[in-house]
Amino acid sequence: MSDSTTGAVVRVLVVDDELALAGMVAAYLSRDGFDTLLAHTGPDAVASARENRPDVVVLDLGLPGMDGIEVCRQIRTFSDCYIIMVTARNDEVDTLIGLSVGADDYVTKPFGVRELLARIKTLQRRPRGGLGAATQAEEPPRVFGDLRVDPAGREVHVAGVQIELTPTEFDILATLAARPKLAFSRRQILDTVWGPNWTGDDHVVDVHIAHLRQKLGDDPAAPRYVRTVRGVGYRMGHG
Repeated sequence: MSDSTTGAVVRVLVVDDELALAGMVAAYLSRDGFDTLLAHTGPDAVASARENRPDVVVLDLGLPGMDGIEVCRQIRTFSDCYIIMVTARNDEVDTLIGLSVGADDYVTKPFGVRELLARIKTLQRRPRGGLGAATQAEEPPRVFGDLRVDPAGREVHVAGVQIELTPTEFDILATLAARPKLAFSRRQILDTVWGPNWTGDDHVVDVHIAHLRQKLGDDPAAPRYVRTVRGVGYRMGHG
């Protein structure tokens, strides 16, 4: 499958120690036009992600050699690819930890391959920061005190220092920054960033916001950049 914005074939790294399951998922994705790679251990997953630069990583949490949480953490040191965590059960703690170290989405075993395929396609086509690509390229940087959000360059600076965000973190921040006077509900953020067909716990937004604040150096007790609007959701602060 090609990326709708670049035309390049989308590369997906499937990481799971269940060889039969990983092979089935990879075969299904390959038939749908994706360039698919496989890894079955944590260290192999990190090495493959570093060497092959996948666009999407489907990452099981329970891996030999290094668990999925650590794999995700290490991949995030050199890649901003989309990461979909796969948990063996509906474990909220595992899900929250996975999202807190940089995963973009999650699915729970047992899952249908069609569901996973839909999640990958949603990540690939979701609107960036609530704006179309052409519109975003024309958007000037927005400034909130020491915070500078550049939609065209997809860069964020605080006091002149560039802050490395995951694609999801940037998209959330850009969504809020595009309409700074609007208080967004979790559902509105999900619809804008993940797409209206996304299903799951809307509190994943809270986890990404918490991680975003941490990277921006924003005190959650008295935030300057991303404010909580009680009973509603989030909006931009003045900086």
